[in-house]
Parts: sequence; C-alpha cells; structure tokens
Amino acid sequence: MTALWIAVLATCVGCFALKLAGFALPRRIVDHPSVRGAVELAPVALLAALIAVGTFTTAQRLAMDARAAGLAVAALLVLARAPFLLVVIAAAATAAGLRALA
Repeated sequence: MTALWIAVLATCVGCFALKLAGFALPRRIVDHPSVRGAVELAPVALLAALIAVGTFTTAQRLAMDARAAGLAVAALLVLARAPFLLVVIAAAATAAGLRALA
C-alpha cells in the first residue's frame, strides 16, 4: 500500500472520528466556531485533493493531458451553474474527444 493510500485512509478515519465525536462531545465544544469550521471543511479538502491527484498524476508523475481539459470544462460549467448531469457529460466528452485526437 502506498503512502498516498495510507494518507487517504487515515483522513477517512479522521473524518469519521470527527463525525462520531460530534455525537459524544458536549454541545459547547461542538458549537465552537473553529471546531465547526474544521469539521465542515475537512471533506471538501479531501475531495479536492483526490480530484487533483486523479487529474494531474499518472504513475507517480505529474501529467497534463485530456483529464485536465475535462476538469477545466467541468469547472466552467459549475461556475455557470449548469445542471450536474451536463457538467459530467461535457467533461467526459471533452476528455474523450481530446484523447481521440491524440
């Protein structure tokens, strides 16, 4: 198992532990602004890291290929508030089209 997967699993366990702790901790601790901010941002940070690793790496190396263009199209459509299904289809079509041209 690579160090990346160990870090991913450790973060998942940490997120689950934070969620579980929310039920066990006193209300005054859970309602503290810094604790609430960390708990709310941890899943977003994990998802962003997974997207970055999946998009910009290939076999332990950095890569700029059709996946990056697909991600850029998806980001633009999300900013334009396009429906989720359209975002996914357009990103996939962009990546597939560029791979077909290469």
